[in-house]
Amino acid sequence: MPVDMKVEIAKAARKLLLEKGVKKLTVKDIVEECQITRQAFYYHFEDIPALFRWMFEQNIAKTILEAKALENGEARLRCLFVLALSARPYVKKGMKSNYRDELEQYLRQYILSLFEQLCEAEGLYQDCTISEAKFLLRYHSQAILGILRHWTDDDTKNLDQVVHIAYLLITEGIPKSEKK
Repeated sequence: MPVDMKVEIAKAARKLLLEKGVKKLTVKDIVEECQITRQAFYYHFEDIPALFRWMFEQNIAKTILEAKALENGEARLRCLFVLALSARPYVKKGMKSNYRDELEQYLRQYILSLFEQLCEAEGLYQDCTISEAKFLLRYHSQAILGILRHWTDDDTKNLDQVVHIAYLLITEGIPKSEKK
């Protein structure tokens, strides 16, 4: 069975960041972990930021496929939250590495891209101008990033409620409270 070297390199980078807590991730660390040559690394990736970009792109494709298979927009948004929460340990460690700026940029692009594709699949913002839709997508994706950045144990316990409120905000605006 052929080995997908890009996948193996990505696994090694995740392992180094998460398990070994590497703060300064280097190509040398990755090739030693994979037991490959530097040339093999550079055959597949231009540099470490290119590796991170590829990893995010792979996750986007996988998440979109999973989300599109779900029955409605709220379930799709929940899928995005679950994916983001499962990636949190890697992202937290990555943010402590020497590639913080690149990871932060890719994460913003990643969430925005997911939102664009999921909103398109839902048919959201069709009554908006292009610039209004772009603004709303940026606004909502940044709001989700903020929520994830400051995620709590209570949020985890109430994941369905968090997703429901976020979905209502995205699709209908601020819901009226039934309690007075």
